[in-house]
Amino acid sequence: MAGIVVVFDFDKTIIDVDSDNWVVDELGATDLFNQLLPTMPWNSLMDRMMKELHSQGNTIDDIAEVLKRVPIHPRAVPAVKSAHALGCDLKIVSDANLFFIETILKHLGIMECFSEINTNPSFVDEEGRLRIFPHHDFTSSSHGCSLCPPNMCKSMVIKRIQASISTEKLIYLGDGSGDFCPSLKLGNGDYVMPRKNFPLWELICRNPGVIKAEIHEWSDGEELEDVLLHLIKKISEENNNSAAAAMLIPVDCKFETMAAQAQTLPQALPVPH
Repeated sequence: MAGIVVVFDFDKTIIDVDSDNWVVDELGATDLFNQLLPTMPWNSLMDRMMKELHSQGNTIDDIAEVLKRVPIHPRAVPAVKSAHALGCDLKIVSDANLFFIETILKHLGIMECFSEINTNPSFVDEEGRLRIFPHHDFTSSSHGCSLCPPNMCKSMVIKRIQASISTEKLIYLGDGSGDFCPSLKLGNGDYVMPRKNFPLWELICRNPGVIKAEIHEWSDGEELEDVLLHLIKKISEENNNSAAAAMLIPVDCKFETMAAQAQTLPQALPVPH
């Protein structure tokens, strides 16, 4: 079932919470987080929070253990596995960070289902502290999009993905306001799956005319699975029908050519007796 690219947001889409808030809350740093939030961009704040957690004695293993118990709907993992098994190219575009996402995906056993993860880079430094950096270095230049946070414009990733494919259809799943901008880049024949009653869904409801893609909402992991697999089946059937029609064209052309040749054949000469 080639020809389908499925792009997932991560927080509140594959998992049921925001992974940044989950780690901060579970490790008891919520008050400090809320105190610092008005003073710096979210991405910079998360790097600062990792420093604070490390100084309080929390190790990278402590963070990983918190991530491994992140809430997730029981049908979310089967949905990902089914889409992958059906031959779809699965990608992640997320404003979380690479360590959080990879740790959770590996724990869930679905890391290999994704061909790429587009998110904020992170690594563990020589002191054992997790460092988190912006996907787009806003300290040196702006990505120029007023709809998105300074560290990441997801539509830039979507445009790169679109440039790398030809006839493939895109399905985009997301929940947050940062998923609105990439949804605007989807074209006719693509699909957007906003999570109902979340910011992306609300923005689309207020601005339905600006979305070219077909809109299919979902509420939880069960609906995510049902809607996603329905769309994959639908696109696959359309692709198969198009392929079958294309196979008929050379046959029709052959008959047309033969008919034309028959019309131009010389008349039979009478045989003298």
